[in-house]
Amino acid sequence: MPRESYPFAEDSFSRFPSQSNIYGLCQAGEQELLAATLKGKVVCFRYQDLQQKIRPVAKEVQFTYIPVDAEIVSIDAFNKSPPNRGLVVGITFIKDSGDKATPFLNIYCDYEPGSEFNLESIAQSCLNLELQFTPFQLYHTEVQCDGGGSETVFLLSGHDQRIHLYKENASLHQFEEQPVERLFPELQQLPSNVLWLDMLSTAGGRRLSAFGCQNGCVGLALVDQAGPEVLQSWRVQQDSPISSVLLFPLSCQTEADHTATEKSVEIEGYNLLVTSTIEMAVVYRDVQERGVSHPMYLSESDQWDAVLCALVIDLDFDGQKEVLLGTYGQELLCYKFQPPMSGGDGQFQLLWRRSFKSPLLSIIYLDLTGDGLRELAILTLKGLHILQHSLTSTADLVLQRLAQRVSTLTAGSELEGAKAQDTEEKDAPAKKEESTAQPASN
Repeated sequence: MPRESYPFAEDSFSRFPSQSNIYGLCQAGEQELLAATLKGKVVCFRYQDLQQKIRPVAKEVQFTYIPVDAEIVSIDAFNKSPPNRGLVVGITFIKDSGDKATPFLNIYCDYEPGSEFNLESIAQSCLNLELQFTPFQLYHTEVQCDGGGSETVFLLSGHDQRIHLYKENASLHQFEEQPVERLFPELQQLPSNVLWLDMLSTAGGRRLSAFGCQNGCVGLALVDQAGPEVLQSWRVQQDSPISSVLLFPLSCQTEADHTATEKSVEIEGYNLLVTSTIEMAVVYRDVQERGVSHPMYLSESDQWDAVLCALVIDLDFDGQKEVLLGTYGQELLCYKFQPPMSGGDGQFQLLWRRSFKSPLLSIIYLDLTGDGLRELAILTLKGLHILQHSLTSTADLVLQRLAQRVSTLTAGSELEGAKAQDTEEKDAPAKKEESTAQPASN
């Protein structure tokens, strides 16, 4: 794979006191990450201005009611939907009490004015819930409220083949479990333990929901959120446990017309990326129209052991998203959709790959430094890597785009000037005739 096509440079690496897992990394606010380690530690990662330089800082946060011998399973965080304020952090862990292992869900949220986003204060405000099942992925998503607004809730999958819903009770200032079928009818009667869940809101108040199971089953549903009501649902069976599912729109650039100097972006519909522990990763195209009947496999994605994490983002700023896969075989793979030249459906082509020194567990793309350019945060078995875009190539791209924009504006103004001049020349004879035809005044 050509080295020059790899668009990142590693900025920092933070080693953790113990290893993490595929549910162990989340974004907390705009410019912070929380990473959970199996031995009860939670590390906050951010960039700070130290001695007039922006430097990475990894600091342990002391979340209350997590015993020192606890094994953290999953972590997630979200900002409350407006007009509500505050950061909410959820942590699941298993406490070894000697006789038996007891699972818990801790939800942290500070309601004191001025402390709603203060991580140190939030870490001391805990709702401790004992669970009757072994937890897996902790996931948050927005739901529509009766009054027309929206609210963010937690969804937690467990070994009891169920998804558990935790919703805030505003009057009591705490979260409580509610029947999942009230808001998510598509998450009933699951065929196996759900290892990964993803949701995406679409036009017309609808929602796409996808889940991947331990027995290899992938479920997809189109839901009318107003009901809520399941409009359509699909299932497909694979031969190995599903490690992740990811819903995303795929855009590809097409010429607006033959004379246009800029390309227009055309959305091609919603797609579902599915990765598993043995098989090749697959993208099901246009799921709203075709369900799971149109698979497109990502070649070579099964050559570096199990794919453990995935992300779909626009890495080269061309308006078309790339697919990133992180593998247990310590490889980061990048695929790009290649539209068909004439007919056909196109394909996903492997653009580049990069090797790490330990298995990749989770990937997040966010602006850690606050400069408007996002970084790629990659959680591995040994710690957290921060990759930054090449500033040289990014600056070249900005200058190229500015030059194109100036050229377009210049051409447009010249065209408008020519039209105005042509109009004046056409109107001039008429004005001359009008002035000569006026009678002389007495």
